[in-house]
Amino acid sequence: MLDVCLLGTGGMMPLPSRWLTSLMTRYNGSNLLIDCGEGTQIAIKEKGWNYKPIDVICFTHFHADHISGLPGILLAMGNAERTEPLTLVGPKGLERVVTSLRVIAPELPFPLKFIELYDAEEQIELCGYHIKAFRVNHNIVCYGYTIEIPRAGRFQLERAKEHGIPQRYWSLLQKGQTVDCEEGHFTPDLVMGPPRKGIKLTYTTDTRPTESIRRNAENSDLFICEGMYAEKDKLKKAKQYKHMTFYEAAQLAREADVRELWLTHFSPSLIHGENYMDEVRKIFSQAHLGKDGKTVELDFEEEAHF
Repeated sequence: MLDVCLLGTGGMMPLPSRWLTSLMTRYNGSNLLIDCGEGTQIAIKEKGWNYKPIDVICFTHFHADHISGLPGILLAMGNAERTEPLTLVGPKGLERVVTSLRVIAPELPFPLKFIELYDAEEQIELCGYHIKAFRVNHNIVCYGYTIEIPRAGRFQLERAKEHGIPQRYWSLLQKGQTVDCEEGHFTPDLVMGPPRKGIKLTYTTDTRPTESIRRNAENSDLFICEGMYAEKDKLKKAKQYKHMTFYEAAQLAREADVRELWLTHFSPSLIHGENYMDEVRKIFSQAHLGKDGKTVELDFEEEAHF
């Protein structure tokens, strides 16, 4: 399963009840962070989760409310005696930006690895995650991310017996390994059924609605999307500053046929966002207002709890 937590849901500035933008996932002993706004390390502590297993941090873009918490996170990870490499993913210029921020966090007991994004869409395999980065439409270069956990097909016992494969090799084939032995050459496709539906999470903030979002979010189990403004008279402002309204996010969720939508990255001026949700759900019934610490376990389809 994939544990998902919205650590912070605020845009522009932190508020007493709303930390800045950050999302954390946990899978198979490895943690992944998307964005790291001011206060992220406090939000992790409040949630009761841990810095040390964070292996990947993805950045949507380089505005302060999405990256200014990084020096504190790096220092916290160092104080937790981490020694394993940390991989950072983000738009072109990532290493330069992080190096500048590290003036106040110069000495770390672990190395940093950088993956800079240049193309409109890029795919990365890290720590069991299949990560798809796709460019969106903000006033600086900005990416959304789709995180997928693939799932292999079922082991076909009858096919294994039909091919005369000794039982001692079955587990290796199930793990995707090819076996060369005295009995023959055996490949996983001989005994494995077609891939089953995995887990899919899509996350995007700071953007106008785009076709790239709709296409990459398609059939996501969870779509986390910015809803900077809820008031309908702020559509003009959303267009001016390249953000989205609740209703535009809901329309994207509907078009992408996602299972569930969480709204996030709220304007500091937004109060009582729940008062707007009835109208939002007229567009997409499974829309929910995000809040700091909101958590879900995404299971593989046969084990899902919704």
